[in-house]
Amino acid sequence: MIEFKVIEEFQPRIEILEVIMDYEHEITNGVIKVILHTNLKVIVPTTYQIKYPTKLTILEYKVNEISDKSFCIKEHNKKYNLKEIIQTLKNIRNLQLMTILLAF
Repeated sequence: MIEFKVIEEFQPRIEILEVIMDYEHEITNGVIKVILHTNLKVIVPTTYQIKYPTKLTILEYKVNEISDKSFCIKEHNKKYNLKEIIQTLKNIRNLQLMTILLAF
């Protein structure tokens, strides 16, 4: 049987929490686990799941030596850095507000 040991746990970023606090959302903390008796690591990303008014899943990978883009929007299948992800979330909020205003 494979046994894991958590070696590091990640908390969600405050900058993103401030932007998504108006949405119905769910957050899962990320972890780095090591498989015991091996040198293999399993990285589970921090997940920001927005459920309403739009469905969006943002994954944050803390360990990324290759690129400065540590975020991924699952539905877009694209990588983002912190500045880009915050701007994308604000654009979604603005589109929602415009839709509400146009409905009146």
